[in-house]
Amino acid sequence: MRPSHRLLAAISRSQPSKLKKPSISLDHFIQRQRVLSLWREIMRALIKVPPSSTRTELHKYARDEFERHRGVSDIVG
Repeated sequence: MRPSHRLLAAISRSQPSKLKKPSISLDHFIQRQRVLSLWREIMRALIKVPPSSTRTELHKYARDEFERHRGVSDIVG
């Protein structure tokens, strides 16, 4: 290990984290990025739908589904 890495590791062990939330695992991070990517893809697709009540309903449905599954924390993949 490089001396600079040892120094940073020693500092990080001695000082408590300033983050309010606990850090997430790499698997959770990757899954979160996939979810955000899916959300962006859906929003881009909705832009192509002409402004109408259908577009509004689709947006509301997508948002409700994402909100309904917000607390899911198990990783399947």
